[in-house]
Amino acid sequence: MRALAAFTFAALALIACNKDKGNATATAATSEPVKPTPELTFALVSHANAGDKYWDVVKTGEEQAGKDLGIKVTYQGSGNPQKQAQLIDAAVSQKVDGLIVSMANPEALKSSIEAAIRAGIPVITIDSGVEKSAEYGALTHIGQMEKIAGQAAGERLAKKGLKRVLCVIHEAGNVGLEERCAGAKQGLGKLEHLQVSISDLTAATATIAAKLQADTTIDGVLTLNNAVATAAVNAAERAKRPTVTLATFDIDANVLSSISQGKIFFAIDQQPFLQGYLPVSFLKLYKMNGTTVGGGQPVLTGPGFIDKANVEQVQKFVQQGTR
Repeated sequence: MRALAAFTFAALALIACNKDKGNATATAATSEPVKPTPELTFALVSHANAGDKYWDVVKTGEEQAGKDLGIKVTYQGSGNPQKQAQLIDAAVSQKVDGLIVSMANPEALKSSIEAAIRAGIPVITIDSGVEKSAEYGALTHIGQMEKIAGQAAGERLAKKGLKRVLCVIHEAGNVGLEERCAGAKQGLGKLEHLQVSISDLTAATATIAAKLQADTTIDGVLTLNNAVATAAVNAAERAKRPTVTLATFDIDANVLSSISQGKIFFAIDQQPFLQGYLPVSFLKLYKMNGTTVGGGQPVLTGPGFIDKANVEQVQKFVQQGTR
């Protein structure tokens, strides 16, 4: 991904340089003033509810790209698929120059995304919905292959000797979360789902704790979100199950601290900063030069494993809000 980011910067610089030379030549030949480049506006519409730290990092990446590349960017999100579709429709009506969308519930967003493309607005999908991205007409998808990431997590838990693992789903109907659990089941051979709500972490803690107390044969819990991971840590303590193995998708300062203390075995990092930064740069390249990235395949930002061996390397970046 660093090589890809370096390529992106180089390409943008080269295009800008050539454009400046072309403008200078035209000015010398015609003595006409150089016309300023029109300001571009890109909108990111996610499926996140307010307060989700994962999406705070995505937003930080988008805003940094906007500053670096001279793009006006906006961010909105809703965990309600119908509301998210309305936010996309509103961005289209405002005639934004590019659209970035996460698709946790692709079918609910299909007509809105296709309407954007009919209006001439290029779309890049991120995080969730990779299977429908190309079908709906997006330029590319940026994120990780959720089922593959889940399988890698399951295999790692299997190597540790776990037999009965809970996969905690925190958003009903989110296809990406279902794929993570399906992949983990492939890696482990057996898996049990547990439904909680990310909107009520206190209740999530109680639900996980009750399950661990009721069934002492459960030896592992795989959460799919950093905040739910901390809820699972608290649940294991409440249930007096200190030996249960906890693992998670996504990171924050609390998760990394728990890894350092041995309370969480590992976390899978899909680098949300890149999921905000890269689509802004890709859309600018597309608007400036018709350039696309990925060759019809998704641009992967994960999965990467964080455990005791490398947690200290990542902690400083989490503190600055970029991991």
